[in-house]
Amino acid sequence: MAKKADKSINENQTENTVPRSRFLIGMALIFSGILLFIALGAFIMTGGADRSIFDLPLFDLFTNPDIETRNPLGKLGAWVADMLVTDGVGLMAIFIPWLIAASGLYVMGVKRVSLPRQLAYCISFAIWGSIALGFATAKLSDQIYLLMGGAHGHFMAKWLSSAIGPVGTFALLATILLGFLATKNEALRSKTIALLQKIHINIPNIPLTTDEGTIPPAPDGKGEQDDDAPTTVTPSTDDGRQDDGTPDENAKPDENAKPDETRNTATTDDLVIEYASTDETQPDDKAQDADAQPDNGESDFKIVQNTDKDDEASPETLSHGIDTKYDPTEDLADYEFPGIDLLKDYGKQNIEESQEKLFENKDRIVQTLENFQIKITSIKATVGPTVTLYEIVPAPGIRISKIKNLEDDIAMSLAALGIRIMAPIPGKGTIGIEVPNSKPQIVSMQSVIKSSNFQESQAELPIAIGKTISNETFIFDLAKTPHLLVAGATGQGKSVGLNAIITSILYRKHPSQVKFVLVDPKMVEFSVYKSLDKHYLAKIESGDEAVITDFDKVKTTLLSINVEMDNRYRLLEKASVRNLKEYNEKFIDRRLNPNDGHRFLPYLIVVIDEFADLIMTAGKEVETPIARIAQKARAVGIHMILATQRPSTNIITGVIKANFPSRIAFKVASGIDSRTILDSTGAQSLIGRGDMLILLTGKMTPTRVQCAFIDTPEVERINQHIASQRGYSCPYELPDVTVQSDGSFAEANEGEPGKLDSKIREIAQMVVESQIGSTSNIQRRFEVGYNRAGKIMDQLERMGIVSPADGSKPRTVYVQTEAELENILQRFGV
Repeated sequence: MAKKADKSINENQTENTVPRSRFLIGMALIFSGILLFIALGAFIMTGGADRSIFDLPLFDLFTNPDIETRNPLGKLGAWVADMLVTDGVGLMAIFIPWLIAASGLYVMGVKRVSLPRQLAYCISFAIWGSIALGFATAKLSDQIYLLMGGAHGHFMAKWLSSAIGPVGTFALLATILLGFLATKNEALRSKTIALLQKIHINIPNIPLTTDEGTIPPAPDGKGEQDDDAPTTVTPSTDDGRQDDGTPDENAKPDENAKPDETRNTATTDDLVIEYASTDETQPDDKAQDADAQPDNGESDFKIVQNTDKDDEASPETLSHGIDTKYDPTEDLADYEFPGIDLLKDYGKQNIEESQEKLFENKDRIVQTLENFQIKITSIKATVGPTVTLYEIVPAPGIRISKIKNLEDDIAMSLAALGIRIMAPIPGKGTIGIEVPNSKPQIVSMQSVIKSSNFQESQAELPIAIGKTISNETFIFDLAKTPHLLVAGATGQGKSVGLNAIITSILYRKHPSQVKFVLVDPKMVEFSVYKSLDKHYLAKIESGDEAVITDFDKVKTTLLSINVEMDNRYRLLEKASVRNLKEYNEKFIDRRLNPNDGHRFLPYLIVVIDEFADLIMTAGKEVETPIARIAQKARAVGIHMILATQRPSTNIITGVIKANFPSRIAFKVASGIDSRTILDSTGAQSLIGRGDMLILLTGKMTPTRVQCAFIDTPEVERINQHIASQRGYSCPYELPDVTVQSDGSFAEANEGEPGKLDSKIREIAQMVVESQIGSTSNIQRRFEVGYNRAGKIMDQLERMGIVSPADGSKPRTVYVQTEAELENILQRFGV
């Protein structure tokens, strides 16, 4: 006994004794965890005040004694906390001190902790919590100094939202959390199962009807038969089915059967629900007699039989059902949008402005301002793809205009190509100095197209034009613009900008939803889009080319668009709606009758390059219809983009500026040209190569954006991909117009004999064969526009083939045989 006691004492002493090295390491880890916890907590509370020091080089940060922080653990604590929180997992970094302290306890043997389990739990929850916080605070990331989910959570939340959408991201995060909690908590699992069972219990009780009678449901509502209630069921076969082929309710499931087979043969909730759709009867308070027969009176059993017959919806029901909405994409249902792989991948464009250069520029700016007795309290640098924004806060009493007048002096001290001063920056209370980067980066079209901002945009006509100084994709809605003026000196990126706008639409809109009218006096800018004539382009019915290059045809096209605009307004008036979106929604819901002239209206985007040449050649003849379109066409989905390299006042007149509130300015030669475009200076200080200022409707100051670069081979690949697919039989047709001697214009009348449509014979034969005189039928069968189909129907009426229009009813076909039709066609020379 004594030996056993001595042995036990020795074992206890061994267990409570650890080597000196493990003890010291453990204490060091515990102490480090406590200090890190203090540093993180202080950073979360006061980190905003210390953020400015983190832009300094690490060597300068720790060697300069004049730099102070509010963190109780000094610069080291603030820097480590910033790395873990801002560049790491955000607030979830609070788990790291616990892991370090737990490691110390494990090493010392003070507490029996399962370090691998703690490590797995903490890392998993830190990753999940970081993404969840990043997702929850995505819209606040630009408004607060602290990224709640850190760089990791912000990036992963943005990536998930792009991949599976915000709803999918929320569902995924919630499912992971619920699954984790349910696996660790037996009570939660039981409550979840009970809740699901309760949902099934709440389903109305369903009696089981057989050939012999009806079995009432169990009083407990679970759909099972009461043991005391007499039942009558037909004999069952060996496979668990009755003689009539229905599942036997009393048959026991085969234990070796697959789950689906067991479910089909047993009395489960699923089968009860299935019975409800075919044999639903009201429960009877009294048990059915064994010899009871189905009620032949007005019972619920008859209703169930009627429901069973309604498996196939009647044509009347289908005509008003939700699945019968008009689908404008149905004619090209197999259309495939261009893939992101058609755009050139320039790789990950990391901003490579060195820290030394940034500090050198900062010192020069501060020194230049001090030379003119201007003191500042703080300065901050934001590095963009092509320029760096230095935000300064002047000392109290300094006049802003004094700094603004030093633009040339600051540019000289920086030896920069040109700088731009914003005094003040709207909404920030700081003064901005934009300085070109020494190594500007390329903003690829691929990077903006695949960005979540563009892919998740809910805009009607989303345009991804480039990236801002903060390196975020700049998106705007052309439908709200509603017209756009693009100007800039030659070779500064104007044509690339137009290609970026068109490409954005091609990547987001189906050919049935948008059409382009391209005017290209230079004959080389838009020629690459000619192959899209059967998909995305619109032209006059009598026109030869979808891309208009002839000056004489430009005027006719603009007048045709005016007629199209007036025709659309008449349709909106008949539909009692105010804009194109409401009209198309009504038409898709089949609340507008095509026989009344209604049709789905695509957006019409008119892009005119070299507007200055048009004004110099035609003057008022083109300015007047353009101004009319700009004034009225927005509501009917017609939007115009004008581009010119000569932003002088005789080109961009007051009428044009008044109706084009949204403008893009690339680099121009002088501040006067900048004022002509933007009503403010600044465009003369741009560095070119796609550097631009964009002023949108309702904005007081322009935004600086680096235009996305898309090269001609990329445009050709996209167009080739689209053109290789099945398209419409012809481009979207604009109405022909005739110009009167007094300068007025009207839609041309093609209904006279001798000016019959080229397809009149085919359409007349179709009408006689089908005995259906319908404009919408002609549109559908021959893939022609509504205007053309309506004119063809008028021609058939004049030829005596169909009756005059009678409201929304189809026209009566007078001709019954092909022989009669042939005589009429020969008489009219067809």
